[in-house]
Amino acid sequence: MSLDTMRGLLKRLGSPQLGRHTIHVTGSKGKGSTCIMLASILKQAGIRTASFTSPHLHSYTERIAIDLEPISTDEFVRALTEIKPAIEEEVQANSGWLSTFGILTALFFHITKNAQPAIDWQIVEVGMGGRYDATNVFETKDLVVVTPISLEHVEVLGSSQTEIAANKGAIITPGCTAILAPQKDASVRSVIGRQCHMVGADIVDVGSRPFKLKMLSHEMSGQAFSLESPLGNLDLKVSLLGTHQVTNAATAAIAAKVLAKNGANITDENIKDGLANARIHGRFEIIPGATRNGLPNAPTVILDGAHNHESAAALATTLKTLFKSNKCIFVLGVNNDKNINAIWRELHPMSKTVISTRSQSLRAMDPNAIADAVSFQSVPLSASTESVPEAIELAFKSAEADDIVCITGSLYVVAEARDYLLAQTHKQ
Repeated sequence: MSLDTMRGLLKRLGSPQLGRHTIHVTGSKGKGSTCIMLASILKQAGIRTASFTSPHLHSYTERIAIDLEPISTDEFVRALTEIKPAIEEEVQANSGWLSTFGILTALFFHITKNAQPAIDWQIVEVGMGGRYDATNVFETKDLVVVTPISLEHVEVLGSSQTEIAANKGAIITPGCTAILAPQKDASVRSVIGRQCHMVGADIVDVGSRPFKLKMLSHEMSGQAFSLESPLGNLDLKVSLLGTHQVTNAATAAIAAKVLAKNGANITDENIKDGLANARIHGRFEIIPGATRNGLPNAPTVILDGAHNHESAAALATTLKTLFKSNKCIFVLGVNNDKNINAIWRELHPMSKTVISTRSQSLRAMDPNAIADAVSFQSVPLSASTESVPEAIELAFKSAEADDIVCITGSLYVVAEARDYLLAQTHKQ
């Protein structure tokens, strides 16, 4: 769908995207985590906040949350019914079409506008890129957060990180402040800096020399780190695991410090408590009580939606840091458009065995194709299954007490695994 169509729909709805403070979040990795962390900080500060994130794990209702609580199914249906006439009018008037993401974006703004008590701030995650994204409908905003940028969606966003950064940086508007997360590619910093200069926006580069990040501890319960900055020093802990989440947490903390500097009633304690309390399902999530047929000495079970080689590399690093073991039984399922070779290249050094599977999604890759790809890089004892529950049971059957069962590759697989594991736990 075109951005003009999106703007036309919002105009028919009375421009519901306006009237609140706005934080707009783009990037390649860490967008959703950073949004949740910011929403958690604002909640701790007593600031009523709506957040729009994607994708969801179990239900579309998860994408729209008020003070971190997903809206109910009833509210989702009611609001969708309310905006349906405007959707139909826009499609008929312009002979165009509206994407699912575009409709969900309009739904978020409609719900946020009409929420009672009123919403003070809205945190909006882009869907893809930035320049032509359905969320890019603001003339001005308070804050733009740019998380780490890498090569992704090259057929749409550009063939280099410079082009992709230019696309994503296009959401930076006059008068706002851009918070730039630490970047691997220096060209990204140059592109975002130029965009800020061109439109008259301030930039705070969390990866620049005045900002110092020091890891203090890695534990199963979370990670502690110190953050030095021109805005003040903080000792912080984040419950989410993985060094990449420390980067996201530091970016969210600095964004909150900038908001406080600009008048928002956010204290350092709010930042500390918000980061410590932030939770995200399906991102290196350790499932407590997941046991093998109810027996003791079960393996540790981890869910992580690592769907590309960079996510897989982050997963492998976290596994090595926490467990210092190569005894992982991977339950692996991906979608057809994913590079299974690149994903497995990152994971196979940690592997004891791999069980390929598929989700119920029509986009799921054939488990036999996954097994074939895996066999070219390593030869762990492997099997192919046609369902996620079958793969989990097979993993449990072959696991020893000190093994790790890691279910990964696709959020569809992770969602089905989470449903199954929690259901089995509740039966015990």
